[in-house]
Amino acid sequence: MEKLKEGFGVAEKIVLLTFISAVILMAILGNLLVMVAVCRDRQLRKIKTNYFIVSLAFADLLVSVLVMPFGAIELVQDNWIYGEMFCLVRTSLDVLLTTASILHLCCISLDRYYAICCQPLVYRNKMTPLRIAVMLGGCWVIPTFISFLPIMQGWNSIGIIDLIQQRQFNKASNSTYCIFMVNKPYAITCSVVAFYIPFLLMVLAYYRIYVTAREHARQIQVLQRAGAPTDGRQHHPDQHSTHRMKTETKAAKTLCIIMGCFCLCWAPFFITNIVDPFINYTVPGKLWTAFLWLGYINSGLNPFLYAFLNKSFRRAFLIILCCGDERYRRPSILGQTVPCSTTTINGSTHQWHPALWEPWELSMPHMGYRT
Repeated sequence: MEKLKEGFGVAEKIVLLTFISAVILMAILGNLLVMVAVCRDRQLRKIKTNYFIVSLAFADLLVSVLVMPFGAIELVQDNWIYGEMFCLVRTSLDVLLTTASILHLCCISLDRYYAICCQPLVYRNKMTPLRIAVMLGGCWVIPTFISFLPIMQGWNSIGIIDLIQQRQFNKASNSTYCIFMVNKPYAITCSVVAFYIPFLLMVLAYYRIYVTAREHARQIQVLQRAGAPTDGRQHHPDQHSTHRMKTETKAAKTLCIIMGCFCLCWAPFFITNIVDPFINYTVPGKLWTAFLWLGYINSGLNPFLYAFLNKSFRRAFLIILCCGDERYRRPSILGQTVPCSTTTINGSTHQWHPALWEPWELSMPHMGYRT
């Protein structure tokens, strides 16, 4: 997704290289840690949402290994030295992997919507192993129809070939660039599939989750004031309901962080991607570069947002980083159960347990919580 380059000074290149290296390193280590944690931890493999998180980590890892380094080299050297064919391959990988990453985020939001906002039987019927496999397959197959297929066929450059050729070579500096420019039909199609549809689904799903969390918190406050237990068990209602209200409020706030980071990273690029063809490709090259790398940063943030906020993942990370230190292993609680309560929202009954809102440890709402 590279646009016209404008040369950087020496000081700017040093700052850029330091920043880009930190982004690439953070993305590689963070996503590798997520994948290794799930492979080594049997309990993490039991949670359906983690299949999406592992696939997301793999997509983001490929972005940081196959896409970012070549973009960084061209940015710092102010020259593309790998030839026209590899430029097309690198560009296709860029579109494929970044789109796959965004589609994974969309699938995670839908999985959590069904787990939190729907009846347990609905979640069981919706999130079958076959449906999860189909969704994961779609996250990888759909992007090929807006990446390798049209780019290799040159559909994105129809009508603007002369303009692309003018910008591929800078006579003043004798430099060649890997230019990726798109015509109006491709800009609209690519942006809608890769960003706007997933963004709309994520907003709707997280809005419903947010409403459910806030309604839970409101009803807990009512029960607290009335001095009534929040479930049918005999225990201290104040302590349990206070914990429940805090975790649900924290989950609602986490949603704002997730959506805020996603919008901050990708919205500038995809808004500009649609606008640029309609204003005769006058967006400055440095602005394109900034927006593109802002999107790449999302691949480094995803492990922190979707895994590091999860208590089970944090424990698995500590075990890996501390070489299996026994202090971080799960205590055996066979035979123990954690209270599970129900809340009625708009005539629909929702079940709650700590795994659902701590803040993202999503297991089956109708099953016992196991750590």
